[in-house]
Amino acid sequence: MPDTPENNSRTILAFDFGHRRIGVAVGQRITQSATPLTVVAVTADGPDWLAIERLIRDWQPDRLIVGLPVHADGSEAEIGDAARAFAQELDRFAVPTEFVDERFSSREAESVFRAQRQAGLRKRVQKGDIDAIAAAIIAERWLAVRRANDS
Repeated sequence: MPDTPENNSRTILAFDFGHRRIGVAVGQRITQSATPLTVVAVTADGPDWLAIERLIRDWQPDRLIVGLPVHADGSEAEIGDAARAFAQELDRFAVPTEFVDERFSSREAESVFRAQRQAGLRKRVQKGDIDAIAAAIIAERWLAVRRANDS
């Protein structure tokens, strides 16, 4: 059964934070899978909080996951402070928020996107495609850690 707002048991929303766009994906603990959903715009006024509120209302996740930008050596990237501030703002929705190391998720998302194009599953690159796929990778990483911890 596909993961939909009506079938949201044990659902997570994952965010790939960026200064211009925030990729969003939905993950399902039962199936241990994630799907890219959309991209939320970020302007000089900040993220589109109304769009984020709609996503949270529609999907009713029991956890929000934010990718934490980390360098290859494990040190936090400069954008990490902004990602942490974004996560703090998510507290307004009263849904527990956790971080996941998002190291190399954008590179991995680009590889996934290229493979989908080669397979004929995607036609054109749209700016947010990579961000939403990266959010799905972040969700899958959290699910994998959770699964390992539950074992």
